[in-house]
Amino acid sequence: MTSKPDRVVLIGVAGDSGCGKSTFLRRLTDLFGEDFVTVICLDDYHSLDRKQRKETGITALDPRANNFDLMYEQVKALKNGQSIDKPIYNHETGELDPPERIDPNHIIVIEGLHPLHDERVRSLLDFSVYLDISDEVKIAWKIQRDMAERGHTYDDVMAAINARRPDFEAYIDPQKGHADVVIQVLPTNLIKGETERKVLRVRMVQKDGVEGFEPAYLFDEGSTIDWTPCGRKLTCSYPGIKMFYGPDTYYDHSVSVLEVDGQFDELEEVIYIEKHLSKTSAKYEGEVTHLLLQHREYPGSNNGTGLFQVLTGLKMRATYERLTSKEAKTKVAANV
Repeated sequence: MTSKPDRVVLIGVAGDSGCGKSTFLRRLTDLFGEDFVTVICLDDYHSLDRKQRKETGITALDPRANNFDLMYEQVKALKNGQSIDKPIYNHETGELDPPERIDPNHIIVIEGLHPLHDERVRSLLDFSVYLDISDEVKIAWKIQRDMAERGHTYDDVMAAINARRPDFEAYIDPQKGHADVVIQVLPTNLIKGETERKVLRVRMVQKDGVEGFEPAYLFDEGSTIDWTPCGRKLTCSYPGIKMFYGPDTYYDHSVSVLEVDGQFDELEEVIYIEKHLSKTSAKYEGEVTHLLLQHREYPGSNNGTGLFQVLTGLKMRATYERLTSKEAKTKVAANV
């Protein structure tokens, strides 16, 4: 553990299971350092264990299976610099284990199904992201994983997805309207009828007007840009790469959207794309590319997922630095 923080910065990472949260969290701990970040999985606030959920027919996605009062009290305590005794949900047994002591840290990430669901918890967050995998991609990924690795049939996989759908649409999906950034993973527009979802279109939806958050843009802020960067400076095998940037409205909010459709053949060449992006919050030219190259083995590194996860991480770092320097200035002013 590093020194006790003057200011705890609280980040929310929301999304369904299997949407890439663990990869994104690895990118965050790479960026800040493992000792600097404490990650809290909100499954620990399940109020019903697996047996009780089965008996009542209430799923883990349903807010009734989660203790939001305790979540709010404990997250607020951490943000105020106090230690907590956090419950533990044991995924292997499906039961609640004895609690563990969690101390405040410079950055606390709360991640899971519901970080933006409860208004009280949401109000504590300094920055939030929602990872949004479209149905078509989610189904393709689940079919590949569950049929290939777990021996499930196609009907099993579809039944499991459809059983979750009503609660997902009621309680998880609407949270994206509250996030500062939404990373959407969609089917490509570059190949007609592509069903394996190996080539993806990824969008970074950035909320405008958030204090201290400057959306990244391509070429010219506020313009609408369609760009095909394939040429002498970017190796593009079929079906190539297309990029888009422009203003939009999302859940009644004004947003700035960046999009990458297709995949990068040579990650080193992302530097060419990076040179045309502005307000990335990078500290030096090439930092975005460097962070991607550091872990080229992470899923999504060769498409817009990795690029936008890195950009979102840099926006979180900028938020952390802005808030902690503001805190330091306030302390100095108070002592004058």
